[in-house]
Amino acid sequence: MKRKVAGQVVINEEIAPDIYSMWIETDLAMDAKAGQFVGVFPANQSTLLPRPISICEIDKSRSQLRLVYRVVGKGTGELSHFKPGRRVMLLGVLGNGYPLDKAEGKHAVLMAGGIGVPPILQLAKDLSGRDSAPIAKDVTIIVGYRDCNTFLKEELEQYGRVIIATDDGSVGTHGNVIDAMKENGIQPEIIYACGPMPMLRAIKTYSEEAAIDAYISLEERMACGVGACLGCVCKTKDIDKHSHVNNARICTDGPVFEAKEVMI
Repeated sequence: MKRKVAGQVVINEEIAPDIYSMWIETDLAMDAKAGQFVGVFPANQSTLLPRPISICEIDKSRSQLRLVYRVVGKGTGELSHFKPGRRVMLLGVLGNGYPLDKAEGKHAVLMAGGIGVPPILQLAKDLSGRDSAPIAKDVTIIVGYRDCNTFLKEELEQYGRVIIATDDGSVGTHGNVIDAMKENGIQPEIIYACGPMPMLRAIKTYSEEAAIDAYISLEERMACGVGACLGCVCKTKDIDKHSHVNNARICTDGPVFEAKEVMI
C-alpha cells in the first residue's frame, strides 16, 4: 500500500562522479522488495512531484532503505545536499518487484547498465541467500558502465560472480552486457535486468531466441508515480484494464515486466 511518510537521512555521500548513495530510516523498509522504488520529495516546495528512485538495498533490521541515484537535474541536485538527520518526505512503496521464485534452482544472470545497476544489488542479495536460504543455484552479475567508475562493483561481488563491460574498454569487455556474456561463455537459465532501453531490447531479443525467461525493469521518466497521469506507458501484448488498450503503466504495472509481455 503506497503512502506518504517522513523519513530521516542517515548517510548521503558521493560514491562516483555525480552518483550518490543515501540511506534513509523509514517504516517503508519493512514492506519494500527488490525492484520497487520510492518517490523522494525535494526540499524546494515549488518542485511538486517526487523524484522516483529505485531501491538499491533494504535493511529491515534497521528499518532503512538505500537509494543510489545520479544527479541529472534540479530535483536530484537538491537531494544530493541532504545531510544526515535531515527529514525527508517519501511516497512508497511503489511498483512491483522482481519475482524471486522464478529463479529457484536455476543459474540466474543479473544484467544491468548505468543507473540501472543499483536495483540489482538487493536482488543479488536475495537470490544468493546472503540474509536467508539461497534461491538461485548460481548467480552471475553482468554490469555495464561508461568507463572505469564501476560503482557498487565490490558490493555486488559479495553475492555472485561479477563480469564488467565498459563503453570505452577501460575495464572488462569493450562493449555491452550481451557482448560480455558471450565473451565469457555465460549460459543463463533465467535473466533479470535493469538499464537503458537499448540494453533491454537486446536482452529481450536474446531471451526470446534462447527460449529462456527474462524479467526486465523499464527505466522511464515518471510524473505522478501512481498511475494517474499515464505519462509512462509501454506497449503490451495484453489489453490494460485501466485504459482498455494495449499498454501498461510502468509506474504501477511495472517497473518489472516479463520481457515477452512488453513491446519495446
